[in-house]
Amino acid sequence: MSDITELQRRITSALERTAKALERLRADAGEDDGAADLAAELEAERAANAQLEERVRAIKEKQETMIAGLEAEVARLRESARARDAEAQTVRKVNAALRRSNVALREANAQGLADPHLVNAGMQSELESLRAARAADRAEVDEILAVLEPVLKEA
Repeated sequence: MSDITELQRRITSALERTAKALERLRADAGEDDGAADLAAELEAERAANAQLEERVRAIKEKQETMIAGLEAEVARLRESARARDAEAQTVRKVNAALRRSNVALREANAQGLADPHLVNAGMQSELESLRAARAADRAEVDEILAVLEPVLKEA
């Protein structure tokens, strides 16, 4: 990008020098063939400068569009990471509860005590663990589909 800016600065400077030389020639000798040639060169330089400015504008627009797309993708990925983290924390909590229930069940069985409440709590913990794992799997599938959807639309 700095090369384009440098080229644009150089062209502008050349145009200014050419315009000043043309004005001096006109003042010294009136309109003659040399001045007409310089005027044509000046016009050619102006056209080249306009083309360069248009290229710079097009490159800048393309770059801004690309940056906006990348920023949107980063935001989406950050949100996805937050959701994954929340799901992972839920799975950890449920698994910790399941371990505690299983320890209590083992201790009750070791003492020969069959506690229906402990069995029920263990089953509920296991069910919550399965639901959390399913939710995490579903979120992963949704994320994969979100990535594949644009690719499939292009195909």
